[in-house]
Amino acid sequence: MSLGSRLAAIGGIAVAQLRHDRTRTALAVIGVTLAVAATVLLAATGVGVVETGQDRFGDAGRDLWLTGETIQFAPGQVGGVENSIHGAHEVATELRSRESVNTVGPLLFQTVYVSADGEEFQTLAAMGVPSSAGVSISRGEGFEGDAHYAEGSYDGPMTHEILIDERTAALLGVDVGDAIYAGGTVSAARDHRFEVVGISGTGNQFLGTPTVTLPLSELQEITGKTETDPATLIALTLEEGADAERVGDRLAAAYPELTVRTNEEQFRATLQRQAVALAGGASLIVLAVVAGLALTLNVLLSMAYQQLHEYAALRSLGSSGGTLTGIVLCQSAIVGALGCAIGLAVAVPAARAIDVVAAAVTGFENVVRLSPRVFLLGVGVAAVTSLLSGVLVGWRFLRLDAVRVLREG
Repeated sequence: MSLGSRLAAIGGIAVAQLRHDRTRTALAVIGVTLAVAATVLLAATGVGVVETGQDRFGDAGRDLWLTGETIQFAPGQVGGVENSIHGAHEVATELRSRESVNTVGPLLFQTVYVSADGEEFQTLAAMGVPSSAGVSISRGEGFEGDAHYAEGSYDGPMTHEILIDERTAALLGVDVGDAIYAGGTVSAARDHRFEVVGISGTGNQFLGTPTVTLPLSELQEITGKTETDPATLIALTLEEGADAERVGDRLAAAYPELTVRTNEEQFRATLQRQAVALAGGASLIVLAVVAGLALTLNVLLSMAYQQLHEYAALRSLGSSGGTLTGIVLCQSAIVGALGCAIGLAVAVPAARAIDVVAAAVTGFENVVRLSPRVFLLGVGVAAVTSLLSGVLVGWRFLRLDAVRVLREG
């Protein structure tokens, strides 16, 4: 028999056996589908988390970030966060006078009590900014500025204007033009009624949680921070053509108490602070690959051994071990290819559904990022396990005692 005829016969027998027990074949394909889809989705989530962080820093439109010592959470203090940059307005004024610096934006992160009716309060994150010029606004408008600071006296007029994100709007049941109460304590919140002038997702992008945004000095006022004029970090944009690293080195020398980082350096520092979470994410990806390999291999091996009597009958009729191995490999390849194709197809709508849930829970969109390399990982899982299962079963069948198997059957 020619090689072509032999291969055609092997393929024909493999297909006939798969069609003979379609339920078994379908279950095997489903098993491979689940393994491939799970591998692709977990890997895409791991990639998406890192790329989302990079995008957030890029979307912020800043060139340099100045931070103090490690930010400490202080549950017993008003505002809940102890910030290490003090005299933020004065530092910002000094920075604006320096060469190559275009804009300076101190940012303050705190927790505040917020209510739509002044009765039922919820604890939300708050971001204070000097003005809304550097804040993206999807609906409505921004606020005038930071007049309340009044050169450090904090006796200027308060705008009592506030920006909220879509999640906060849904949480409180308010929209542009409505009013909400906000303050570092419930008592302070009842004394400060703010008009919602716009919808902005910038604070949510920074913190990943429902966030309200208001003028820096007004956030300091309602959280009792006016004595130290704190900021969590200071973001700078540079003039066009300025070298961020060179300017950063000059600022680091001028402000030794502050840490100056470029976008990339700040992103890496954030990753380092999230080392445990990242290690967990990496472990999930590895676990997904290992579990995918194990599940697919188990499914394909089980399918082959369920046909042990059929293979024993073929062997007793004179089929060689190579022929049996070829049939097993052909079956594994067919089931693996079908499961892989369906798994990759299922991963696309599943990724969209996970993105919707992630956006609703965390505020971050496009967290699950499918890419050619992620799809290749899924294909690799199916290909490796199909080949490995075929080889293992073929090796087992080379030593198959067909007479004993048929007698026991």
